[in-house]
Amino acid sequence: MMEVLPKDLNLELIKNITPSMRYKDGEDFAEWQKKARAKLCELLGFDNMKKAADDKFTLEYNVKTDEYTEYRFTLQSEEGYIFPVVMRVPNDIKGKMPVMLTLQGHSTGMHISLGKPIFAKDEKSISEGDRDFVVRTLKEGCIGVAIEQRNFGECGGNAVSGAPECHISTMNAIMLGKTTIGERVLDTMCVIDALIKYFDFIDTDKIMLMGNSGGGTATFYAAAIDERISLAMPSCAVCTYKHSIAAIKHCVCNFVPGIAKYFDMSDITGLIAPRKLVIVNGRYDNIFPDEGVRETYEETKRLYKAAGVPDNCALVTGEGGHRFYADAAWPVVHKI
Repeated sequence: MMEVLPKDLNLELIKNITPSMRYKDGEDFAEWQKKARAKLCELLGFDNMKKAADDKFTLEYNVKTDEYTEYRFTLQSEEGYIFPVVMRVPNDIKGKMPVMLTLQGHSTGMHISLGKPIFAKDEKSISEGDRDFVVRTLKEGCIGVAIEQRNFGECGGNAVSGAPECHISTMNAIMLGKTTIGERVLDTMCVIDALIKYFDFIDTDKIMLMGNSGGGTATFYAAAIDERISLAMPSCAVCTYKHSIAAIKHCVCNFVPGIAKYFDMSDITGLIAPRKLVIVNGRYDNIFPDEGVRETYEETKRLYKAAGVPDNCALVTGEGGHRFYADAAWPVVHKI
């Protein structure tokens, strides 16, 4: 009889590990960030991804409504991979405007961000989870951008049910020395490149990024890598590995080989500083437990203090489960 199961053995190892890249009090913060960001890029597989020399930007349409103009365009990020993006720009735009890029989690696709139900459960996903991110973003005075993530919606979701299909793509990425998280980060960075290059009404000092669940995960890692992101709002995604990713069955797209040896999620928050970070969670989220979120946030505060900006991070806790909390989160975005 085995004394301990393999999953329990590995979870105990993760619980007891001290990540080697953890920031030490008194260390030069900028130097630590430089080393830590390089290591994170390596772990995400950036060395094994070939960013396309030609973005193949194609504007498919721009349609004006009573409230906004909607643009849909496609981009090439990695050689051979083209994906769609939809942007809504308020009609009363004057000069340059802040922009919020939005990332859905394991849903039927970016149309959820646009408030456009297509599949059977979409209405519920939107109405019970504040997941129509772009709709709310315009109401908050920002340009809204919806990005279709890899393996979701038009980029690999099931054509009949709309369900995301991450497994095969993620396993193949790992065999190539890449990760799905890294691929999604690269795509997001290429969208930022395109917004700056092709649209002159983008305020480049106010490029923000948000997402829930799997979209929150991609938001978190993208903000750690891309310093052009002025504010990140990951929801239902930021938690200790020991409480969530290592302890609970998650989609394989959440995993980064070897990362626990170097970082916990709380360590990575230090790569977002001094830029603004609003972490959103649900008190009763059963896959990103509140206890682990709060433990992560305590370390986040230490790192933001070390960066000299203790007021540039915030934790917003909704009184519910695994969903976004727009009414609680947006006032903090404006205040922080």
